[in-house]
Amino acid sequence: MATTPTPAHFQKPTGAFIAASWAALALGAIVYLIGLWNAQMQLNEKGYYFTILMYGLFSAVSLQKSVRDRLEGIAVTGIYFGLCWVSLLLSIALLAVGLFNASLASSEKGFYAMAFLLSLFGAVAVQKNVRDVGASKTDGALGGDSPGEDAREA
Repeated sequence: MATTPTPAHFQKPTGAFIAASWAALALGAIVYLIGLWNAQMQLNEKGYYFTILMYGLFSAVSLQKSVRDRLEGIAVTGIYFGLCWVSLLLSIALLAVGLFNASLASSEKGFYAMAFLLSLFGAVAVQKNVRDVGASKTDGALGGDSPGEDAREA
């Protein structure tokens, strides 16, 4: 007999974690983009690395959303879930191949790789926080375990 998944309850993230997540996303993306702006490479190369950053951020957020949807019992097709994984891995592979073949110093290559990965981490953490905060607001509106619930009943 198949069981229906029950909706998971997620704890609201702390303000410090929310701030750290946004800082990781902003710092990674801004530093990556400043590096691109100052790089001595052709415009088409800059466009390649910019597109990979945008593709990576989108695929990371999309994968996190798909994982979260599945945890909450929201239907996500296997093909879409698989495409999310392929997209994320492909964006990382495209960056790795581009950096491997680039005529940059090793320190510059490491700089781009670390800024890219920090951006991906930040995007996933920010998306998770957005969902957790939204879920906690919904739980509170439905009479969940929100502070002050006893005061409303009195």
